[in-house]
Amino acid sequence: MATVTTGGSTFQQLVLENDVVLVDFWAAWCGPCRSFAPVFEKASDKHTDIVFAKVDTEAEQQLAAAAGITSIPTLMAFREGILVFSQPGALPASALEQVVTAVKDLDMDEVRAEIAKHEKARTGS
Repeated sequence: MATVTTGGSTFQQLVLENDVVLVDFWAAWCGPCRSFAPVFEKASDKHTDIVFAKVDTEAEQQLAAAAGITSIPTLMAFREGILVFSQPGALPASALEQVVTAVKDLDMDEVRAEIAKHEKARTGS
C-alpha cells in the first residue's frame, strides 16, 4: 500500500478508523525528511495491513502544532486511535521495522488499563 497524504480535515478520521496508522510529519526543505521518505514508502509496500500517512508540516501547520511537532521528521504511531509511539528523527529501515513490530504486538487492553491508571492518578478519582 502506498503512503497517503493526510491533513487537518482527514487526520483524526484516518487515525480513528484504522487499526494501525504510522504518520510521518515532514517538510520538503528537510534533508533528513527526504532521506527517510523512501524508507517509509518501502515499509508501506511491505506492511499492507497498516496505513502509512504523511503530513506536510508546511501545509498543515495547525495540525503539526496540535501534534506537538517541534522537530522533523517525526514518526508517530497510532493503534486503535491511541498514540503509542512518537519520535523525531529519520529512522533506518531496521529501526522502522522494529517500531512496526512493536506496535502490532501491543496488548491494547494493557495500554488502555495503563492510560486509565494514569488518568485516575492525575485526577485523584
